[in-house]
Amino acid sequence: MTRSLVWVKERGAELAEVTLSEGRLAAAGSAIGGGDVPYLLEYELTTGDRYITARLLVRTHGEDEAAGPWRRSLELVGRPEGRWTVNARAEGRLALPPPGGDAAALDGALDCDLALSPLASTLPVLREGLLGGGGPVDVAVARVSVPDLRVAPETHTYAFARRDGARAVLRHDDPRGGREIVFDADGLVADHPAAGRRV
Repeated sequence: MTRSLVWVKERGAELAEVTLSEGRLAAAGSAIGGGDVPYLLEYELTTGDRYITARLLVRTHGEDEAAGPWRRSLELVGRPEGRWTVNARAEGRLALPPPGGDAAALDGALDCDLALSPLASTLPVLREGLLGGGGPVDVAVARVSVPDLRVAPETHTYAFARRDGARAVLRHDDPRGGREIVFDADGLVADHPAAGRRV
């Protein structure tokens, strides 16, 4: 099954084409963001079995009024046992932390979490079977901040909250706070207060 999805955000929008098959997901998307550092972002995400991240490739670019044009890229390659390879590049002078991070610090994480992208929450929710109930489940993730593309380990917690017709509402907690996320019957995010609402 392949679906094209659009989310609107407080300061931008995202378009993704997502293919779901038995225990696997592949997606390609692009997003624009406003704020202090406006950017255009493109990504490709593939998983292996059980929705475990196999590869995330992210590219961002923009133009800073003072420093001029800039570009960044990040490739995360994950193995089923939770070991990672991190490759990053930066061009231009952007007053943000450098892209990339310590691959060893990500050991044990099975998922990536691309900041401000509603798609990332689908992976642990489908793998843990939370659409029908259950939780709380703690999930170790490799979180990629945007637009700097810095990657660092985090723990996110998911728990089934209730049904809303054909949709499932889950509680999600991470270092930035807690919220309720609405998922459709396929496990794709319909409404994420911190990342976007599907239109």
